[in-house]
Amino acid sequence: MIGLNAKISRSDMIRCVLCDQAPCDTACEKLNPAALLRSIWFGNEQSAAQRLPEVNPCQICKAPCEIACVREGEVPIRDLVNRLYYQVKPECETPLPADEDRLKCDLCGIPLENPFLLSSSVVASTYDMCARAFEAGWAGVCFKTICSLDIHEASPRFSAITGSDGSIIGFKNIEQLSDHSVMENMEIFRQLKEKYPTKFILASIMGQNEAEWGELARLCEENGADAVELNFSCPNMAEGGLGSDIGQVPELVERFTRAAKQACHIPVLAKLTPNVAAMSPAAEAAKRGGADGIDAINTIKSITGVNLHTFVAHPAVHGHSALGGYSGNAVKPIALRFISELGQNPALKGMHISAMGGIETWQDAMEFILLGGGSIQITTAVMQYGYRIIDDLKAGLNLYLAEKGFRSVKEAIGQGLDTLSETTDTLERDTILFPQFIQERCNGCGRCKISCDDGGHQAIQLNEKRRPVLNGKKCVGCHLCILVCPQRAIVPGSKRITR
Repeated sequence: MIGLNAKISRSDMIRCVLCDQAPCDTACEKLNPAALLRSIWFGNEQSAAQRLPEVNPCQICKAPCEIACVREGEVPIRDLVNRLYYQVKPECETPLPADEDRLKCDLCGIPLENPFLLSSSVVASTYDMCARAFEAGWAGVCFKTICSLDIHEASPRFSAITGSDGSIIGFKNIEQLSDHSVMENMEIFRQLKEKYPTKFILASIMGQNEAEWGELARLCEENGADAVELNFSCPNMAEGGLGSDIGQVPELVERFTRAAKQACHIPVLAKLTPNVAAMSPAAEAAKRGGADGIDAINTIKSITGVNLHTFVAHPAVHGHSALGGYSGNAVKPIALRFISELGQNPALKGMHISAMGGIETWQDAMEFILLGGGSIQITTAVMQYGYRIIDDLKAGLNLYLAEKGFRSVKEAIGQGLDTLSETTDTLERDTILFPQFIQERCNGCGRCKISCDDGGHQAIQLNEKRRPVLNGKKCVGCHLCILVCPQRAIVPGSKRITR
């Protein structure tokens, strides 16, 4: 099943750096290995396998791609392609869709060619950037927040938490709003709409009072924006009483939403802050103010680390730092929680939810759709990997929808909400689901035993061949061993009813 039982994963190509104008592509005369590697990285290996020619050129190849690699000999490109041919391709039951019609949807009734938009940030802040994103295949952009404030950015303004391969897991920014004038941004809208009339422009705005919220909304509509986003959630405002300060006060959300809605005739969405215990009060206030939809989540106030020599938090700006907005794949669980809250709230029925927060792959996007997201916005993954990720976002989601029998992505919206509860009180507690060990994958590292001994219930021992053996009398089915296994050699197995 696509994406759910992957035969190849990121860990199999961990040394690949996903190059720009990759040397492996130049060296290979038969394939485009860089695109295949990206598809594996972004969980789209079945689409990659089905794009391969019938005859495998790697069988008689001396792998010049691996020699040309910027990390020569460190990325097993030929082996990965062979695995696509012989492990993945034979199990592809659903052929690649002939078109992208399943991806067509809408945002507050306005057509989208697919659900993917750039979220309001540096990745959608100039004409050239938006144009290149449109050319790459993004359905729309939420333009970087427009305001009348005099914006002066700090330098540096980013920091990150990285994984063992160097890729970004969590990302902190102290960036503010658009540093172009209002009129400069209006000119960008006019140019974009003239060149790309079918692409969606969501204009993010931030006012300082009711009159300014209304005026900005009016100007955006007059200059080609398809909808307006009200930024009630930026955590980095130098001016007090703006951004997330508004999003934490439902009365202000309602008042400024009403001001913007009364000044324009296009859809208005309120972008809400996750720096609250619950998002529903602000979302309901936005609806009372006339909002047509909700955008969530914006970034989470954070500190990513502290320099142990200078004692200054990251990023340091002339010896000082500040709380900033946290994004990236690390925030996805929190974002999913808030999207599900909005999706399950009957008072918000009928409102469009434009979801974001840590989305990198089509699987991430599908999770948000299942919990109520009607469109998807992405920034941090684009900052790390570029606009090109849209290829695998669309291809992976399209193939998944075809496999599941969805005629449209819209049919999948909210399908995961009925099985979700706010508390664990409703969960069945009379069954143990034991782990099952796949011996041929196991390398005998013993990580499962260590974790079970020191973090579980001492239910795993290693035999004379260093293979795990389960003590069913001690196992409680917590599945810690499944999560820590570096070989993916442990899966859910048999059940036992305890009473």
